[in-house]
Amino acid sequence: MPVPMRKFLLFPLIIVFLFTIPPGSGPSASQESLIYITQINDTVTPGTVAYIERAIKMSEDNHARALVIMLDTPGGLVSSTLDIVKIISASRVPVITYVTPRGAISASAGTFILLSGHLAAMAPGTTCGAAMPVRVSSLGKYQAADAKTINIMTEHMKSIAQQRNRSAELAGSFVSDNLSLSNREALNRGIIDMEASDLNELIVKLNGRKVQTVSGEMALQTLNANLENLNMNLRESLIHSISNPMLAMLLILIGLYGLIFAFHSPGFLLPEILGSICLILGLYGIGLFEINLIAGLLIILGLALLIAEAHTPTWGILGLGGIASIVLGIVLFPVEPLLPFSWWSSFRTMALGIGVIGAALLIIILRGVWRLRRSVPVHGEHELNNLRGTVMQDLNPRGLVQVQGEIWRASAEDEHTIPKGSQIRIIKKIGFELKVEEVKPQDNYKEE
Repeated sequence: MPVPMRKFLLFPLIIVFLFTIPPGSGPSASQESLIYITQINDTVTPGTVAYIERAIKMSEDNHARALVIMLDTPGGLVSSTLDIVKIISASRVPVITYVTPRGAISASAGTFILLSGHLAAMAPGTTCGAAMPVRVSSLGKYQAADAKTINIMTEHMKSIAQQRNRSAELAGSFVSDNLSLSNREALNRGIIDMEASDLNELIVKLNGRKVQTVSGEMALQTLNANLENLNMNLRESLIHSISNPMLAMLLILIGLYGLIFAFHSPGFLLPEILGSICLILGLYGIGLFEINLIAGLLIILGLALLIAEAHTPTWGILGLGGIASIVLGIVLFPVEPLLPFSWWSSFRTMALGIGVIGAALLIIILRGVWRLRRSVPVHGEHELNNLRGTVMQDLNPRGLVQVQGEIWRASAEDEHTIPKGSQIRIIKKIGFELKVEEVKPQDNYKEE
């Protein structure tokens, strides 16, 4: 097997390996003067859950004094956010949630995580809140979610705040009224416990503070502790990337287009392999967040229309309908209520971009079809007319002749026998049979 092909075939095995290897827990030696530092600096996904879960387990196994989660996130997936809240609530090690650096935000899903910390802190110039759930209307517009969703998320936010002795009513306003607070307002109104300009100041201010974990009350001893940064490992990064609704949707479309191309040009293998990998990763990704079934059906309908356009050209009518169906399906596809409006705007821009690219490709294809239909046919019923050949099997009146190196079934036009070795001229082609006439030597002489 050629070396490049081996590389392509090994790629799916590497992907499977990354999903099946255990995450590992790092060094097992006791490190009582250790504080682990983690970061959530983009969309909250199942990859983020695996990351925080591993960090808390390492903190417990190594008897760390605390775990700091540095936040700068616009929001994320509901199930992932609730999982992180549960993991933090069950932690035996104090978890400190800290919005940083200056200018950072902890919005929507990030606010749930911020309030779930045993101690919460914010850097100057940071903001939290704006946690009202959103939804996509049937017209593709983004608006506040239904009252049922808002009520349940409001009460859950209140419950998280009460658990940490924070203002429940104010916390509920993050969801019900889409309230946002600066770091100073959050501190003055009891939403956070302290303000720190950087990580070093935070560590100093944490020292001596008492926290209540599932193991009981303890006083933090953070001075002179060793700070160790924990980053996402390869497995967590991969899950984090493909569970982002935007990337998952792109992977599915790339996979489907790759397979469609492969069906039209079989044997090349590269589109089949890459298309299958992208489709599998995309399907895995969309299984990690909430989706709209109707939107999925619209995408399937759009792809079916594009395939129909490729097989029965309708001058773009089916193709344009397919592109419109795909774009609408993409816009309506995710229904995650804790993703921010800015994320939805980017997602809609991506959907429109896919539509523009699809329309451009369709125009290119239609131009090619138009030129092909206007060109003079190269092959057809008249392509062999007047060509000369040799009789390979007596035509009595049917037999075989050789024309331009090809063997054809033929019959004599006048139904007379033409012996083997005779020269013939093709009169016309009828299906897969030739009508021929014998060429006399004098005919050759006259032509010359």
